[in-house]
Order: sequence, then C-alpha cells, then structure tokens
Amino acid sequence: MNRKPRAPLPAPVRALLRNFRAQRPLRGGSLLITVFGDSIAPRGGAVTLGSLIRLAAPFGLTERLVRTSVARLAREGWLAGKRSGRRSEYRLTRGGGERFAEATQRIYAESPREWDGRWTLLVLPSSRPQRAQLRESLKWLGFGQLSPSLLAHPGCSPGQARHWLRNLDGAADALLLRSLGGDLAADRRLAAQGWDLDELARRYRRFLARFAPVGSAVRSRGAPPQTAFLVRTLLIHEYRKIHLQDPLLPPALLPRDWVGTAAYALCRRLYARVFADAETYLSATAHRLHRRLPVANAAAHARFGGIARR
Repeated sequence: MNRKPRAPLPAPVRALLRNFRAQRPLRGGSLLITVFGDSIAPRGGAVTLGSLIRLAAPFGLTERLVRTSVARLAREGWLAGKRSGRRSEYRLTRGGGERFAEATQRIYAESPREWDGRWTLLVLPSSRPQRAQLRESLKWLGFGQLSPSLLAHPGCSPGQARHWLRNLDGAADALLLRSLGGDLAADRRLAAQGWDLDELARRYRRFLARFAPVGSAVRSRGAPPQTAFLVRTLLIHEYRKIHLQDPLLPPALLPRDWVGTAAYALCRRLYARVFADAETYLSATAHRLHRRLPVANAAAHARFGGIARR
C-alpha cells in the first residue's frame, strides 16, 4: 500500500531544526528530558526505548545517541528500565517524577502578579565544599546571589524553601530568614544585584525572534501531526532552558514592558495550536511494552491556563 507523502515542513520549522541540529555537542539527554517531561510524563510516564528512538529521529538524534543518553539518564536517577525479551521500557523514577513536577509548575504557570514585599533569604555555611554546586542548584530554583554566602528569593515562602533544601546536597545547615524590604527602590536595586536581567532579556528576545515566524506558519486549524510534535517539543525545549533560569520576579521588580511576558504569551499561544495534533502523533508513534500510551492527563490540558479539548 502506498503511503501518502508527508507535507514539507514550513520554512520556520526547518530553521528551528537546523538550529537544534547545529548545536555541538548535540545533547541528546537534554532533548529526551524535554520529551519525557512534556509528552510522556502526562501519559503515564513510561515508554519503550524503540518509541524514544522513533520520536527523537526527526531531531537528528541517532539510535546510538538515544541509547547512550537513556542509559546515562538511568544512571543519574531520572529513569528506571525493565525488559521484556529484546524490548525495554523506561519510566520516570519517583525522584525524577518529583523533579519533573517542580519544573512543570514553573514552565507552564504564569508568573506571579502580586508581591507582598517580603524576601526569603538563605545564608549558606561557609565551610561546605559543595557550596558552589549548591548555589547553582538554588539559582535554578529562582534564587538570586547577593554574595558568596547570601541568596534571596522574592516568591517562595520559607516552607517552600525548606522543601527544596531537603532535596539538595549540602543544604542541611543553611539558615533561612524572612525579610521585608525598606522601599521599592531598594528592592529593585537588590533584584538588579541578584539577577542578570539584561542577559535574560536578550535570551527571551532571541526566543521570540525564532518562534514568532512559526506562529504565522502553523495555522490555528491544525498542523500535520509530526510537524506539531516537532514544534511543540522544540518550543518547550528552548523555552524551558531560559524560563527555568528566570527568577519569575513580580512585575514591581521588573523593567517596564518586560520581554519575558511576551515570550510567555507566544509560548502559550503556539503550544495551544499544536498540542492536540502533537498528541495524535504521540499516539501513533509511541507505546508501552504491552499496550498503548494512555491519553494525556487533566494536568496537561491545564497547562498555560488551559488548553481547549477537541
């Protein structure tokens, strides 16, 4: 039986693929993390290795690179595998699922609109050999570094910070404090000291320049399923790399007309356009060892404030 030829990819989507494939080194594990977090986690969290190889192929990842990357993610505690004959299936570990859940909450949720003027301060012990690594982990959670031993966060409560610290090596002796800023001008100076907002803005502008043309190319009526999956995956892959380093400061601490707001709006709009068609591609391409993937859960449809079901 002759297969219907696939429609050519729109030029902006081809440009996205070229940019991704041109990266050196080509980080297969990072893309697979995106695929697991965005596509597989809401559909049961488990998928065969063969499915991952098929899903990754259009991005330029070879079978060997996928196998190597999956093995490394398993060693790092993200994934756990099981075999059935010559076939294998991988699922998120409990720890991997928890890390995905925390990242998901940040990626798909709108930034806070209100702020009570309070800061959560974290004083790190000066004698810890892991302090540099701990600082980097805290920056990924939105903390800004004010000095080698002092970090600040305007959005989380001490209780949330304690929950994060329980999962970070070397954080057991850190001191948590709650502080109220003197005035808004001082708070803005503190924000400028703790975060490089200029660099973050440059990265958001590059994101907009790359993905705005895709929004024009992908019609609201729907895209071919594979095209939709490519766009959705690259959209979240590139957005999360920026957004997970965004402290999500409240508007009072940000420059006027903050570019991150426009980036979120574009991501939300484009994601909604391709979500359903990408799900069609996933259903046809990926599966478990002995059954199909379940449909996406309600949390997936609640991303970016809610995605209409077809």
